[in-house]
Amino acid sequence: MAANDYDTDLIRVITADHRAVERLFQELESGRGTPQHRRALADRAISELARHAAAEEQFMYPAARQALPDGDEVADHELREHAEAEQVMRELEGLAPTDPGFDQLLSELIRDIRHHVAEEETYLLPRLAEHCSAEHLRELGRKVVAAKGTSRPRSHPERPLLHSGTVIAGRIGDVLSGRTR
Repeated sequence: MAANDYDTDLIRVITADHRAVERLFQELESGRGTPQHRRALADRAISELARHAAAEEQFMYPAARQALPDGDEVADHELREHAEAEQVMRELEGLAPTDPGFDQLLSELIRDIRHHVAEEETYLLPRLAEHCSAEHLRELGRKVVAAKGTSRPRSHPERPLLHSGTVIAGRIGDVLSGRTR
């Protein structure tokens, strides 16, 4: 197996995304930095989560539906968790980092995402590894990487692209409503 194939295995791609978001969460939880820095970190986490969710919904969950005996139940559960996280992200993006609710919503998002990641890594990903061929996992991983690379946020008419929270919330809404499929 070439190094490139190994690196694009779906399990590794999804797990690497989880670790990247966790590093952002840890920095946010440290409380260091200016409010603007914390806003930028939160927006970056939201951006990463939106791209990750879009790719999972486009490729990983359909694969789970096909490969797992209870795939429909599993995918539906994961989609409900994505919708719940989307709601928190939408609320979070509307708050200034100095707003007392900012840290509360951020903590809720972090808790929800950590729960989601734990479920995926202990339940869904190992089962996909069991039920899908190595080639299929590499193919799915390549598709996820490509989708994340082409999944660019839309610009918001009232705010510049630098404030990606609004942009990403729109992207999440597009994905969940099926406008990007």
